[in-house]
Amino acid sequence: MDIIVCIKQVPDTTEVRINPETNTLIREGVPSIVNPFDENAIEAALQLKDLHGGKVTVVTMGPPQAAEALKTAIAMGADEAVLVSDRAFAGSDTWATSYTLSQAIKKLGKFDLILCGKQAIDGDTAQVGPGIAEWLGLPQVTFASKIEVEGNKCKVERLLEEVNEVVEAPLPVVITVVKQINTPRLPSLKGLMRAKKAEIKTLNAAEINGDPKNMGLNGSPTSVVKIFTPPARGGGEILGGEPAEIVDKLIAKIKDRKII
Repeated sequence: MDIIVCIKQVPDTTEVRINPETNTLIREGVPSIVNPFDENAIEAALQLKDLHGGKVTVVTMGPPQAAEALKTAIAMGADEAVLVSDRAFAGSDTWATSYTLSQAIKKLGKFDLILCGKQAIDGDTAQVGPGIAEWLGLPQVTFASKIEVEGNKCKVERLLEEVNEVVEAPLPVVITVVKQINTPRLPSLKGLMRAKKAEIKTLNAAEINGDPKNMGLNGSPTSVVKIFTPPARGGGEILGGEPAEIVDKLIAKIKDRKII
């Protein structure tokens, strides 16, 4: 089976910098890693390939430095990698990102399954995977903790807040995975050598033949109006006494502040 895995290179730091003009992350010069949830998606694809054969192609959208994330995927065992990169994509929100990736996926041809991490740790929106499914007109299953493929359909166990849900979906399908699905493998020495020599295919805006109205900052309906650091919390207050007495004091303070 042919599997496509969409990954993202994210900052490996909590000290992020924001462009004051565009209100977007400044990624240049910041240490980067493969989004951790996407490593689980890569591992899930490789395990399915081990069971059913086929090919794993990893795709990312980003600046030229994002090729390093693709090389990590190749070192893990992915067969091919594609970098979707163009200045026209800069400043994309989840709408524009999912559109651009969907157009790139169309260029890759036949596939049976698209896997994504549940969300990216720098945005935490969990919207790109479902967005890709919508742009491609495919069924989607989110928060997958187990995937089984049989014939032209798959059975997926979804990790929800209080229960696990098992659903079936026809192929092709877009699935987003949670970290509980597996433990990503470490790249082998052979894989690292292969990644070092690997040639990363690049697709630009003209090659994916996308609509400029849906790409980049101008094609992003989400608008960041203001970014600021919230004020530091105060020291708070410690309530002393017996448990019942503390409860009474707490209720009184809540009522004084008109919280209830």
